[in-house]
Amino acid sequence: MKRPAGPYSVVDLDLDLDDLEQTLARTSLHEELWVVARRRGVPQAIVETTRDAAAGDLAALTDVGTSPLDEVADAELPRATVVVCSIVSRVDDLDRCLSQIDALDYPDPELLLVDNRPTLPDDDPLPALLARHPRVRAVRAATPGLSAARNVGIRAATGEVVAFTDDDVFVDPGWLKGLGRRFVAQPDLDAVTGLILPFELETPAQVYFERYYGGFAGVRSYRRLTARAGRRLPGRARITVRDDTGEQRRIAIYGAGALGAGANMAFRRSTLVRLRGFDESLGLGTPAKGGEDLAMLMRLLWSGGVVGYEPAAVIAHRHRVEYHELTSQMRFYGLGYAATLTALVCRDPRHLIGLALLLGPALRSFVVGSIQRARGVGGSGGEPSFPRELWLRELKGLPAGPWAFLRSRAGERARREAGRGAAREEAERAGAG
Repeated sequence: MKRPAGPYSVVDLDLDLDDLEQTLARTSLHEELWVVARRRGVPQAIVETTRDAAAGDLAALTDVGTSPLDEVADAELPRATVVVCSIVSRVDDLDRCLSQIDALDYPDPELLLVDNRPTLPDDDPLPALLARHPRVRAVRAATPGLSAARNVGIRAATGEVVAFTDDDVFVDPGWLKGLGRRFVAQPDLDAVTGLILPFELETPAQVYFERYYGGFAGVRSYRRLTARAGRRLPGRARITVRDDTGEQRRIAIYGAGALGAGANMAFRRSTLVRLRGFDESLGLGTPAKGGEDLAMLMRLLWSGGVVGYEPAAVIAHRHRVEYHELTSQMRFYGLGYAATLTALVCRDPRHLIGLALLLGPALRSFVVGSIQRARGVGGSGGEPSFPRELWLRELKGLPAGPWAFLRSRAGERARREAGRGAAREEAERAGAG
């Protein structure tokens, strides 16, 4: 049976609280469904089904997920800052995002919008937007790039925990509380990432991305995970991933993207300060195109930090709608990954040892897995999950990554030198006066 390329209706259903028939009846639905099955608010699985088969498929669902964390009194939750970085190109999306973070179920969070536009237009829509969200404080980050904007957010934050999300996502009301409770439950955690679900699956491009990069990690997990690396090489380049029952797998530190993505991650502010923030030679808005979130996770684990993954911290992402947008995104992913590895080696040449030991097997696993999915191995009826062009585009982007990083780093150094020169001139003028 051929797997449809969409459209699907994404249906949110709590198995303990919601009636399936009533949920389907009050929603305008396609015949094909992706049902996000929850128990007491925590996602347990996504069930790909149809309207007619949904009841049977959900009844057969085994308990693959995790239970909610224990309740935590508001006074015990860490003071939290939410940082949203934006170039204010999608005003309606940004307005919706700010409304959602303003409605988070969390005691008095600090809400920061980092304005990353290099110049401000005469007809600036931001003041009117902020007037509708008086709890949101805006700060400027004129230096281009998502990393630079996030670093401005870190410096402006007053919370013990700094949580990041994007202006094109839909934030679950319990998202921040899921992150905060996990920090309380595991005081040794330096960072917590969360679950990323699809907001809609209306076009083939959105369906292909979900099948290829579901949850932005390739394999979406519904179990609570903890990851840490070894203390010395070569173990330092390997991550041990555990759930509530014990060790689940070991992966290369260079596959840390399996733990989460920048649209849904939080850090102790002290950890971000210790690591000197995000690498401003990486990220959207730079020639490197991305990778700043992945680099941060790798640097954190490499330095002995501990990362938790919390499926109760949920956001939904609107994937690229058009196929040509998706193919460009795949190339940028490959480019950004290679740029990230280059950045790590430039920061700490010992990564050359880790890469020599582990990158080959990791790349072989990636290629083999992608080919299998593109051929339909393990898929429904042996049908391909996505066009093989997607992983080919990602592979083709890899060789451009090192040069892109070097260009980006040169630009960053030039900006810093220009800034120091301007500061010297200002000091000289002040002294002459």
